[in-house]
Amino acid sequence: MPVSAAQLAAGANYQIQSYAKNDPIDQFTSARPLTDWLISTKEESSFGNGIFNEKVRFTNDSNYQNFTGDDQLSYNRKDTVRLAAYYHYESFDGFALNETELADNGIAMTDDKEAVMTDAEKIQLVNKIKEGYATMKDGWQEKFDLEMHRDGTQSALACPGIDLIVSTTPATVTVGGIDGSVAANAYWKNNVNTGISVASAGNLLAQMEITWRQCIQFGKMGPPDKIVAGSAFIDAYAADVRAQSGTSFQVISPAKGGFTLDGSRDRLFFKGVEIEWDPSMDTLQSLDSPTVHWDKRCYFLHSKAMKLRPNRGRWLIKRMPPRVYDRHVHYFGTSADYGLTAKKRNSMAVLSIA
Repeated sequence: MPVSAAQLAAGANYQIQSYAKNDPIDQFTSARPLTDWLISTKEESSFGNGIFNEKVRFTNDSNYQNFTGDDQLSYNRKDTVRLAAYYHYESFDGFALNETELADNGIAMTDDKEAVMTDAEKIQLVNKIKEGYATMKDGWQEKFDLEMHRDGTQSALACPGIDLIVSTTPATVTVGGIDGSVAANAYWKNNVNTGISVASAGNLLAQMEITWRQCIQFGKMGPPDKIVAGSAFIDAYAADVRAQSGTSFQVISPAKGGFTLDGSRDRLFFKGVEIEWDPSMDTLQSLDSPTVHWDKRCYFLHSKAMKLRPNRGRWLIKRMPPRVYDRHVHYFGTSADYGLTAKKRNSMAVLSIA
């Protein structure tokens, strides 16, 4: 028996609910550590008139005075906050099934609302929709992850990611409407340490220590809580750690027989924070070839200083628009509305090796 449009939509809705329960679209694999972290710390927000304002304290505006006896004291009016304005952006992914394609798979579409599916049609329909949603989910995740890395210049409609917020040239960019090239806005620059030589053992670790102190110099947020890096930086860091005296390695000993040696490395840490390899940085290096190589970079990030902000009620919305009257095509998709904001850029840093 043929399948009606309502039954097709019901089958698609079943697949959506199944994915929401068993394989949610907003759960990222470990191969996308940056976006996985952003998703886990996201805050649903409202963008009034298209803007979300982060309140940035740029000074204490102190009028500290020494005095004695009945000296006259002065009081000032505090002006300590600036607003960093961020826009929201939208993305979409979807797929379509036309009735010829469905017929080729043994599914006969009809406008008869009383139609009843055969078991064979039901199996084929579920398989087609399942494959469509699986690839749509993975495709959206892949492209969204790259967007969260880039600086937004790839498209006027793209959300600027960490390449802008934690810039390799912080004195030349404007973030949240605040111009980093203005001397009075020095507080609004992220820390940067690029071109680090790895020719001498210990130099990379020393430079990371310096940059880490810069990240914790101002404010009360504490140290960065997320570190991601490209493969070249990861390898250079591991080599520098091995070169330090006092580095220890674990020797695995079985219950019987001789020692078992494993020369591989499992996880890397700095200041107790895991340095996670971000494969997208290697991908972006081959796609964009920037001056500061992506695969040689490392980011010190802070979950309190930078937030992914889904626009309230518009995060990963399922889309099933009606069939157009002159097209025998059925549509399925998902859309998201979000912004990436920062309120304290000087608590974060980007480093890179030469």
